[in-house]
Amino acid sequence: MPERQPVVIVGGGWAGLAAAVELCAHQIPVTVLESARQSGGRARSIRVSDMTIDNGQHLFIGAYRSVWGLMDRIGVDRQRAFLRQPLTLRLMKGNKTSLHFKVPRLPAPLHLLSAILTARGLSMTDRIQALRFGRRLPELSISDHEDISVQTLLRSEAQTPALIRKLWGPLCIAALNTPLDEASARIFLRTLRESFLGLRRHSDLLIPRLTLGEVLPLPCADYLQQRGGRIELGQRVTSLEIEDTGIQAVKIRERRIEASQVILAAPHVISRRLMSRHHPLQALCAQLSELGNEPVITLYLQYPPQTCLPQPLVGLEDTLAQWVFDRRVCGQPGLMAVVISARGCHDQMKTDQLTQRVAAELATSFPDWPAHEQSLLIREKRATFSSRVGIDQIRPANRTPVSGLWLAGDYTANGLPATVEGAVRSGIACAQAILGKL
Repeated sequence: MPERQPVVIVGGGWAGLAAAVELCAHQIPVTVLESARQSGGRARSIRVSDMTIDNGQHLFIGAYRSVWGLMDRIGVDRQRAFLRQPLTLRLMKGNKTSLHFKVPRLPAPLHLLSAILTARGLSMTDRIQALRFGRRLPELSISDHEDISVQTLLRSEAQTPALIRKLWGPLCIAALNTPLDEASARIFLRTLRESFLGLRRHSDLLIPRLTLGEVLPLPCADYLQQRGGRIELGQRVTSLEIEDTGIQAVKIRERRIEASQVILAAPHVISRRLMSRHHPLQALCAQLSELGNEPVITLYLQYPPQTCLPQPLVGLEDTLAQWVFDRRVCGQPGLMAVVISARGCHDQMKTDQLTQRVAAELATSFPDWPAHEQSLLIREKRATFSSRVGIDQIRPANRTPVSGLWLAGDYTANGLPATVEGAVRSGIACAQAILGKL
């Protein structure tokens, strides 16, 4: 007898897990098929020697309402899982602080006004232009067919070179993972509005105290198991069975699992590969092929345990290294996670060359630090889709042309860049659409 399941989810990343939890919460059992040996997708934990680290350093913000709703549902203790603090940006040029921007605990929008007025490293002209941009932020709107680059937007809003270099540029790269002259102003504005125009706490930074596996994938697995769902690891789906009436089954080599609903929650490259053999999905596959990818590099440098940053997160100006996270926050003293987002010359550098370059940059910024003792470089070549100009026109919906076949992932049409919030929001929306259909 073939296996039968009401809903099969292909991919155990944050989108797939969010969809699974939403369905199980409404008494719809699910089976999650994950090709890797651990769930979490591009935001997961990995074991290296005697240490557990993340496959990339992630930062959360208070505006991630879908993520926090999901964690509340599965019983994650947020105070234990995250260090929460008001948005504080410290940018260093050499061993000097070039920008210090801190949002005080004031009601919105006074928190943003005060942060701009008290920021160190900005001229009076910089502050005035930043305030004007902030005042216009609620009314600025760009349709998907009139999108422009973030760089064009900022220049049209008379943002000074210093503001672009020190504030808006780093925020854009961190959020959209796309170069400034290519990044979508439409998505950037949406991100700024969600972060700064709501409640004051929406702009808070939340840095994981736990590994990413402990933050979501493991609690999700427990939640699903208690409600009749399950996650199968090391199960790579090799094909889909589709007939005129819709999706029929998924196959893992010779194993066949029948399902009335299938969610493809894998990266868009993998989902496109699975759909490419089926004629009704050709147009959608062509759409997905246009999304593109952007890389993220995370370099872990282990220093002696007493080595620390002046705060948990520091940005660097005019260097390859963009952000440095002190992993002391999650119980790994002396371990620094250096993040380099988006494309650049670093993509072509060999591991030893890149490690030496970044270590030298840190030695310049923190001359009192001793030499690092160990290093590990993680390259995620397809970390995110490309949040470039006009991308919202080709981002797909959750529903596909095939009945019972769905897409979930940060790349779907949710208006956000490629973040865990976008992934979770997409997974929940997909599950709710299935619940409506069922």
